[in-house]
Amino acid sequence: MIVTIITFIIVFGILVIVHEFGHFYFAKRAGILVREFSVGMGPKAVAFRRNATTYTLRFLPIGGYVRMAGVADDEDDELKPGTPVSLQIGADGLVHSINASKKTTLFNGIPLSVTATDLEKELWIEGYENGDESEVKHYAVDHDATIVESDGTEVQIAPVDVQFQSAKLWQRMLTNFAGPMNNFILAIITFAILAFMQGGVTTVTTKVAGTTANSVARQVGIKTGDQIVAVNGKKMTSSQSISLLIQDSPNQTVKLGVKRAGTTKTIAVKPAAKTVSGNKIGQIGVKWTTATDRSLGAKLAYGVTGSWNITKQIFQVLGRMVTHGFSLNDLGGPVAIFATTSQAAKSGVRQVIYLLAVLSINLGIVNLLPIPALDGGKLLLNIVEGIRGKPLRVETESVITLIGFGLLMLLMVLVTWNDIQRYFF
Repeated sequence: MIVTIITFIIVFGILVIVHEFGHFYFAKRAGILVREFSVGMGPKAVAFRRNATTYTLRFLPIGGYVRMAGVADDEDDELKPGTPVSLQIGADGLVHSINASKKTTLFNGIPLSVTATDLEKELWIEGYENGDESEVKHYAVDHDATIVESDGTEVQIAPVDVQFQSAKLWQRMLTNFAGPMNNFILAIITFAILAFMQGGVTTVTTKVAGTTANSVARQVGIKTGDQIVAVNGKKMTSSQSISLLIQDSPNQTVKLGVKRAGTTKTIAVKPAAKTVSGNKIGQIGVKWTTATDRSLGAKLAYGVTGSWNITKQIFQVLGRMVTHGFSLNDLGGPVAIFATTSQAAKSGVRQVIYLLAVLSINLGIVNLLPIPALDGGKLLLNIVEGIRGKPLRVETESVITLIGFGLLMLLMVLVTWNDIQRYFF
């Protein structure tokens, strides 16, 4: 169990850091202030600041985020009237830090009860100093001042010139796309590393290596050495595609194009139905032969070909969800990933690396879906802005993002509960 937990944290940590670093890097290049780079969610464990960004490690290893100034999901740090704060004034007479947290104190801080602020344009804060309500004190705030939020996290304020919307449209689109892009790059590198570790690239062919006892394939006369070249008249080049079509056809007649001794003939089979994770899938009991290419070119190319094969499988599954109906059993959350990580950890380092590559592609593709709150939804809003010639109102974008986030959280709860039932009951 300990090995599984450590493996899960490492795999999840790599995925999150690589994904969020894509957003982080291109945001920085575009002049956008990244207020916080967080690995994990929930309560803060540790934090430190460097080059205007606060880096935090949080207790729940179920994700992470890059918090950019001015975006819809940036926490509202507006100091409402009546909020007690303390101010740290620099030698230049400007406010360099605003403490709005009860968890920390500022050295020589000036206590202030806030009456009004502008921390985006004119950069000032006003209020009653030391409880004296006879006079409202006005303080100018430094452009790079920090604010200690209620949970004790110190982040930089967000003047309008370093906010997300101040960057050019193409820069914002690249920033939104960079997270999934990094996941695809990680998968390519990981598959290439895996090929070198394995000493070559092993592919599963469409040639039959054997059939299981009492299987549908054996009953209809499929033999070792046969090559399945078509399913229902559609040409097949991979065993994965054949398996998916068979799985989609439990107790339904499927016509296989079988090549034997240079001659192709059609054999009708009716895949047996088997229930897996609550879904009925078809099986005919075929074992596939494998081939290994040990050349340097094949190992290097496997980074791309391995990633592409997994990508095709994911889109085939997404297509089945559209054509055959949506099911929670087609999805997996942190519990499913943990269970899969447990199996991979038992199988060795190579299987863990393979899992990392597969999850990285999954994360990249899912994040590109045009759903509000995901990177794909943000890119869609960028495209809408390009067509309209102006961005949506911040309030409108915030509502869209909030609705999308709410739906995602609901889906996450349902998927997690479904995973718990599948793997523990």
